[in-house]
Amino acid sequence: MSAASGPTAARSALDAAASARVGFVGAGQLARMTHRAAIDLGVSLSVLATAPDEPAVLAGATAVLGAPDDPAALASLAEAVDVVTLDHELVDGGHLTALLEAGHLVRPGPATLRFAQDKLYARRQLAARGFPTPAFAEVGGVDEVEAFAADHGWPVVLKARSGGYDGRGVVVAPDAAEAGEVLAAGGEWLVEEHVALATELAVVLARGPDGGHVTYPVVETVQDDGICVELVMPARVDARLAAAAEELAVGVAGAIDAVGILAVELFVDTAGRLSVNEVAVRPHNSGHATIEGSDTSQFHNHLRAVLGWPLGSTRMRVPVAATVNLLGGEAATSLAERLPRALADDRVHPHLYGKAWRPGRKLGHVTVLADDPDTALAAARRAAATLMDP
Repeated sequence: MSAASGPTAARSALDAAASARVGFVGAGQLARMTHRAAIDLGVSLSVLATAPDEPAVLAGATAVLGAPDDPAALASLAEAVDVVTLDHELVDGGHLTALLEAGHLVRPGPATLRFAQDKLYARRQLAARGFPTPAFAEVGGVDEVEAFAADHGWPVVLKARSGGYDGRGVVVAPDAAEAGEVLAAGGEWLVEEHVALATELAVVLARGPDGGHVTYPVVETVQDDGICVELVMPARVDARLAAAAEELAVGVAGAIDAVGILAVELFVDTAGRLSVNEVAVRPHNSGHATIEGSDTSQFHNHLRAVLGWPLGSTRMRVPVAATVNLLGGEAATSLAERLPRALADDRVHPHLYGKAWRPGRKLGHVTVLADDPDTALAAARRAAATLMDP
């Protein structure tokens, strides 16, 4: 799709009053929540949207209509802003390089983005730099999977080298027959050992172009079929493990030269060992509790970081914040009709993304602040059930 529209003349008045101009490639819920932060900071936010009904556009962000794989659309966005950043990873690194060569600021840059786009590249680079990762190998045929399993055991985890997210492109294969079916469907794959998990963690940090950074408390995440369903901040782990996770994430941020928000997803195995699962070089689901739970949300700090502004405090305002995601089920329900019932609990902070219902789709989230994790999680789960259960 070509760029169908750019900033209008009416936009110039807004730009004149703006503290800065930021462009987001993508207009999903992450851009939508960043738009809210942009309003607080007086930042003019423009988004590259494929349609006028995407979440950030519905929330009032100025839209440049076009596809993220269209160089003309990307250039139209970049020419209207001071810095370009990302709502998703679905943009060609070569196109971002072209923006840099044309004199535009792009943060994070294409070299950093590759760590989020190419799982095999990320595994190889991080392992070569001494970061712990699960055992892995590139595979092109079932015989290579069998050879890997001979060393690491069944089941194994097959991951699409690129394009997978929210559980897509990840298959736990119990045997060679199922591995063969996965590979037969085509695409590039890597195989990993199946880690015996005790828990999963995420470290969200903001890093500026000068390398300065702030780190949020380590987050405990719960996954269902590869999709994050709930999280607790701070994680229910001992202080030594939390400190080790933070140190690991800060090291990764420096190694990949992250600018903006970086989320480092970590495995903790049953022996208490940490390993890097994936990285996201943008605001991330695991940081949503920071909106209410922290002095400075991940969305405010992402803007600060990509603009080179001082980073905000990540101190928690309360002992615990718990978030439960609202995932579309098989039967559609009206979130708008159910919302007043969920708000009857004044601890509930709902965020609805303005997205059309689809099974498995993230439609919003609810966060509850409390003095202990059990109370926070129980209240957040009740609110989610009120909004979503048939």
